[in-house]
Amino acid sequence: MTNQIIIDELVEEEKETVRRLLVESYQQYEHEYTNSQDWKNYLTNIKASVDNPDVEKILIAKSDGNILGTLQLFESSEKAYQKPELQIFSPIIRLLAVHPHARGRGVAQELLKAGVHFAKSQGANQLYLHSSDKMQKAIRLYEWLGFKRDQTKEFMNNDILVKCYRLDLSGFNRW
Repeated sequence: MTNQIIIDELVEEEKETVRRLLVESYQQYEHEYTNSQDWKNYLTNIKASVDNPDVEKILIAKSDGNILGTLQLFESSEKAYQKPELQIFSPIIRLLAVHPHARGRGVAQELLKAGVHFAKSQGANQLYLHSSDKMQKAIRLYEWLGFKRDQTKEFMNNDILVKCYRLDLSGFNRW
């Protein structure tokens, strides 16, 4: 068995696998939801995201033919969140997910690296993503990679502060 991680674009035949991966990856946050209906709505939304017509690109990470992770790229805050008022006109990463059994293998880093390459290929000077305090491990990874908090692009989702992180791409040569 090789440990090589290959990044590809999602194809139609892989959509159900990615839906399951998203649910299994985000399942760890279920206990954070005090209202079970909010959790059910969240699951419905992440499953439906695979068919979102506003997504620019869905990337998947594979190793030995197995899908280990995914992320979605959007071209603006209007497309990503239906929030044009955030005034983000650069690529935005959403729904970065790594299957629980594949964590610790560099999958998220490879997906983020591909996101950086995509943003640069689009001529973007920044790459954005949003997260919440529920996702402390993810936030530590983002900060380690050079993402900085941008409080001017944050918003509330019900009672949750959705924090914004921005990676300035000009001069970024980590990969």
